[in-house]
Amino acid sequence: MTGGNGYLSPSGQEIVFVLVGLVVLGAAVLCVTSKQLVHAALWLVVALGGLAVHYLLLTAEFVAWVQVLIYLGSVVVLLLFGLMLTKAPIGPSPDADSRNRPVALAVALAAAGTLVTLVVDAFRTAWIDLDTPHGESEQIGDSLFRVWVLPFEALSVLLLAALVGAIVISRKRDGES
Repeated sequence: MTGGNGYLSPSGQEIVFVLVGLVVLGAAVLCVTSKQLVHAALWLVVALGGLAVHYLLLTAEFVAWVQVLIYLGSVVVLLLFGLMLTKAPIGPSPDADSRNRPVALAVALAAAGTLVTLVVDAFRTAWIDLDTPHGESEQIGDSLFRVWVLPFEALSVLLLAALVGAIVISRKRDGES
């Protein structure tokens, strides 16, 4: 891991990790700045897929597949389904831009700076051994069904309410053509 002169030399896996991270960052920026809702959803697919690649690079295969199945397979499909049911505009939408970009950029940079500072400070001395697999299903299942079961159930009820709300909004009222 270290070169002959004492400096850390990045491995191929670390280089791929950084490159995928840049793709995820670019897709996330395009997702929130796109004026077309369907394009924003598709950029979200790219960002979430990149996160699944990150999990694979960190040898957490189970978490990567959960990311693909749950977020790419379910949440994004539900989002696109909701967009279609609510008859959202297909082309550029003037309502998608609130003209508060400078304020949003300042808040985003402040939040990103705070998060980076906290994460770097918390994991400054932590090293991940990439030779052994992480994210084994037994540990994750134990955590999910003991600690995180209530938040997951609350999220499923929220998504169900959003789907029912989209159906109610999209239904034609009596007398409408």
